[in-house]
Amino acid sequence: MKTIRVVAAVMKSVNEAGEDIVFATARGYGEFKGGWEFPGGKIEEGETPEEALHREIMEELDTEISVGDLIHTVEYDYPNFHLSMDCFWCQVVKGDLVLKEAEDAKWLTKAELDTVDWLPADITLIDAIRQAM
Repeated sequence: MKTIRVVAAVMKSVNEAGEDIVFATARGYGEFKGGWEFPGGKIEEGETPEEALHREIMEELDTEISVGDLIHTVEYDYPNFHLSMDCFWCQVVKGDLVLKEAEDAKWLTKAELDTVDWLPADITLIDAIRQAM
């Protein structure tokens, strides 16, 4: 089975009420269109995961981020491929999170994490994120 290496940004902020919030997007294309995920993408040849994350978020959301600690590396078997996804805490440095590929996006509080239909690999992260919020 083919392995696809990707990175995901769990962008964290604080809302007006002082609650921690994380940014999620709904896929705008492909087999998993409409499923919710943390933004990111494939690691290209010669890139570190952090470099890939900077590039992907700039391409997909027109936003500059700072990449923090690795939360977890998700290993997940989809029917046609194995996904290896490095997930990092991130912060927005500059930009307005313009949706270039996603069809929707939301900032979610801890209480709202279960209100979207997460993709199978991403849902495995939710408990760790909930505990850290």
